[in-house]
Amino acid sequence: MPKFAQSQLRYVTRSALSLVGLLLIGCNPTGTAVSPSPEASRAAPEALLSVTDNKWYKESAAAVAETNKQAQRLALQAGSAKNIILFVGDGMGVTTVTAARIFQGQQQGMSGEENSLSFGKFPFVGLSKTYNVDAQTADSAGTMTALVSGVKTNIGVIGLDENTRKGDCESAAGNQLFTALELAEIAGLSTGIVSTARITHATPAATYAKSADRDWENPSMMPAAAIAAGCEDIASQLVNFERNLEARYPGIDVDGIEVALGGGRREFLPNDPAANSRDARSSVEGDRNDSRNLVQEWQALYPRGDYVIDQAGFDAVDSNSSENLLGLFNESEMRYEADRKNDLAGEPSLTQMTAKAIDILDNNEQGFFLMVEAGRIDHGHHANSAFAALSDTVELSHAVQAALDATSREDTLIIVTADHSHVFTMAGYPRRGNPILGKVVNVGSDKPALDDDGLPYTTLGYTNGLGFRDLGDESNADMAYYSKSLAGRQDLTAIDTQARGFHQEVLVPLEGETHGGEDVAVYGIGPGAHLVTGSHEQSIVFHVMNHAGNLFERAAAVLK
Repeated sequence: MPKFAQSQLRYVTRSALSLVGLLLIGCNPTGTAVSPSPEASRAAPEALLSVTDNKWYKESAAAVAETNKQAQRLALQAGSAKNIILFVGDGMGVTTVTAARIFQGQQQGMSGEENSLSFGKFPFVGLSKTYNVDAQTADSAGTMTALVSGVKTNIGVIGLDENTRKGDCESAAGNQLFTALELAEIAGLSTGIVSTARITHATPAATYAKSADRDWENPSMMPAAAIAAGCEDIASQLVNFERNLEARYPGIDVDGIEVALGGGRREFLPNDPAANSRDARSSVEGDRNDSRNLVQEWQALYPRGDYVIDQAGFDAVDSNSSENLLGLFNESEMRYEADRKNDLAGEPSLTQMTAKAIDILDNNEQGFFLMVEAGRIDHGHHANSAFAALSDTVELSHAVQAALDATSREDTLIIVTADHSHVFTMAGYPRRGNPILGKVVNVGSDKPALDDDGLPYTTLGYTNGLGFRDLGDESNADMAYYSKSLAGRQDLTAIDTQARGFHQEVLVPLEGETHGGEDVAVYGIGPGAHLVTGSHEQSIVFHVMNHAGNLFERAAAVLK
């Protein structure tokens, strides 16, 4: 028996039993699909046939037929997925998906409501409960740990179970969890992580790091006691991933993460101007106070690898020959999709990074595991900018489509979900086709609806945060943080609420908008996707991926 965490094995076993139940749904005791009764095939009365000609009726009936067709075609046995791609829209609650669907549709000349994002067409959808072990409303560290480890944990904790105390290095001992990415590495698959946030941020970090505090991205963010106790910062764990994994499971020989693309150069560079990148925006780009240059260390470990910092370098990478790719495209986060054109050196889109990652990873005949995060959806919401959040959600949809185009439904499981939601609302009674970013215009009217104080109001809003901003054409939503929070109603009569720089009103003033606590959607397509159904703990997503790729068993066989 491999030396996996015993507590995690209990979760694996328990969730496996839940999956058995899901596998039996829709089957009779012999395991075959249930056939319709003879009565269903009898000639339908004319009154019923008139309804079946309705556009909505026919479209929905066709969707059910296609879902049933795919369910019957999918292999039910474990290990039927060669490749696994997990997309995480950070902060992409159901309201965000709905508003982004309408937003994209209206950009394409439709009324919008009838539009679907790429993953909205997936045949299987379920819900996940996002709470952390110690928090009703979760953060990305605890939720992403659940998604990729199959175990719920505390808020602010990465890759460790709930026995770890946030910020306490010594409490991490013995509480490490394995992740889907680590199992894939041990099993011989290629692995990759892509994010528009810092590559050391909580969501991507949860795939490869173990940290009692999500903020320990570099040693300058760590207390002296944690460093003295032997805890390693997150950026260092990314560079040392291969050797750390081999040390944790003696006897294995892995080749490390093949692709890592995102922001966060400051976490890898020493606080010395001599280490600045050529497009550094700060006088001293690096934040590390230990004099280590992790970029140089990575290049020494992977001399045949490619390190890139801009669009030109990214475009020059040969996907057929590149063995390892590290891309750090900004000092901190990458740009919002709406603001990406303003990057001086140029940076690739989420879609481009996803396509490049797949092109490199699929060189491995054994298959691959890839995690892709649209991290700036979350940041747009925190700044109360629906425009920024929805633009990045649409870009995630494009990235998912790129993955669909580059892979086969027969051997690739694709899951799209969110780690948590936001306090983002869609309200009022706007007429069909009303601009989703606009002011509410009621059905039967051509003028903005007014509240009890005689003021117009928008369809989209937030419960809390920085509040109203009228920044015109400003496409960097983070500019909202340069002024104080502003709560309550404003007179929007003369304000263009559809402008890039408009930030929605809030009820409760805060330094930044908070996450929401409701369930989020999980979308699935490909082998094993039929298990994406019902309402479950968020940790079940790992177990669906594990079942589809047989990751645990394949890794265990290597460790014997």
